[in-house]
Amino acid sequence: MTQEENITALALKLKELALARHVTVGTAESCTGGLIAGAITAVPGSSEYFLGGVVSYANAVKTKLLGVPKEILNTVGAVSGECARFMAQGAAKALGADWAVSVTGVAGPDGGSAEKPVGTVWFGLCGPRGVEAHVRRFVGGRAAVRAQTAAHALSMLVEALAEAE
Repeated sequence: MTQEENITALALKLKELALARHVTVGTAESCTGGLIAGAITAVPGSSEYFLGGVVSYANAVKTKLLGVPKEILNTVGAVSGECARFMAQGAAKALGADWAVSVTGVAGPDGGSAEKPVGTVWFGLCGPRGVEAHVRRFVGGRAAVRAQTAAHALSMLVEALAEAE
């Protein structure tokens, strides 16, 4: 299965679970620039559960629309668990969604550092159980990192909804 086919399959599974659980979903994206929301809305009927997404590529947008404190951005940076948690929580609140996923990372080919090399992506998930974040490191070029990020974010939502009652 190609990455594109995997993303489509995950988006279809998300639809199935969201409708069965009667929940709504939202996104907050930085390094993927709307790729996750695009995958979700490529599925017919997504308006029944997908409320929307915020593409917060600039730090000012993370602060203004998602409520990420400037102190977080100035101390630990946008590519951090703290930022990912605030982004997910901010998206859920702004959109009124039951669940929200966020991504913030370094897609490359430039912008990496020793601490945060290219391919480093933080994921946030906000839902009825609270807010969590974790990091993944992907390999490949910019397009590959973005696709892997979108697939992982969708799989997080699918897994969370599958475990939800």
